[in-house]
Amino acid sequence: MSSTGTQETAADPVGGETGTAPDPVRVEEFAGEVVDLLNKGVLALLVSVGHQTGLFDAMDRLPPATSEEIAARAGLDERYVREWLGGMVVGGIVTYEPAERRYRLPPEHAASLTSAAGTENLAALTPYVALLGEVEQQVARCFREGGGVPYSAYPRFQALQAAETARVYDEALVDAIVPLVPGLTERLRSGISALDVGTGHGRAPLVLAEAFPASTFHGVDRSEEGIAAARAEAVRRGVTNVHYTVGDATQLTGAHDLVTAFDVIHDLAEPARTLDAVAGALTEDGTFLMGDMDASSNLEENIGHPFGPALFGFSVFYCMTTSLGTGGAGLGSVWGRQTARRMLGEAGFGQVDIRSVEGDPLNVYYVAAKG
Repeated sequence: MSSTGTQETAADPVGGETGTAPDPVRVEEFAGEVVDLLNKGVLALLVSVGHQTGLFDAMDRLPPATSEEIAARAGLDERYVREWLGGMVVGGIVTYEPAERRYRLPPEHAASLTSAAGTENLAALTPYVALLGEVEQQVARCFREGGGVPYSAYPRFQALQAAETARVYDEALVDAIVPLVPGLTERLRSGISALDVGTGHGRAPLVLAEAFPASTFHGVDRSEEGIAAARAEAVRRGVTNVHYTVGDATQLTGAHDLVTAFDVIHDLAEPARTLDAVAGALTEDGTFLMGDMDASSNLEENIGHPFGPALFGFSVFYCMTTSLGTGGAGLGSVWGRQTARRMLGEAGFGQVDIRSVEGDPLNVYYVAAKG
């Protein structure tokens, strides 16, 4: 307070006043949050390494063990494992018995970190942190110069996405996602034609083709590497009713009873033209089943979203910038339930239902029909 009893104001660095002086307690609290942010960011990288090297799986259901025992079980170098375990202990993920130098992964933590957790394995998402960090300097350049970062700058992205979505597709696609469309399971059993847009490594149509041998499935993607991987996996598993093509999602051909697009439309350079092409590739009574991020098009409605910062971070570092990098729309955070519904309507989908699936916390599913 000043000598006159009025509250002091903080000076603007370039002159003038910015308002009241900052509350020192809140300053200290927020500084602590930033320190926590730094710690959690690095911890995410350590969790990513634990996921990729199988350390969490090695420790799952293992009694308290030494670093040597854990390293031997995982087939890894003990010195690196010991240092990693230190990070896990101070990060609150692994417990430690200092007298005997033994470490343990609590079962409550394993439920979110191991392969046995299936779709609940959140550690599988942490490799994206490192992937996005690889293009940080290119994204920073775009802030200054505009433009975008090309898809070629993300050589690991499709493989990571394939591994992540495989967990969801293998567990939920046939039994939980397909039944979102009334009568679709029965139609697939009888035999229909289905097309997957932006298929990546082709996991979704492969899972469906194995489950519904009377139907035919086709996957299309612009990535030659992704399509090659999809074809090889289909051959390896002996699935003959699925086929893959390198192609442009805005130039779809044929007439299909079902078109699917999972976590791809908002990334595209021309999402509106793609939705138009999807509508044109459907039979009159066909269905478009689209899975995409569960978020609002209105920023204020995403405050408190459990994955809010991650969704906006993914947009800045991948979704928006790769679209802008091809001269595209760069929808980014503009995409959400409201925008998706509007664009589906503009493409001729008069009937749109939005559904969710347990075990897939990131996405909602749009069941759309023409008319």
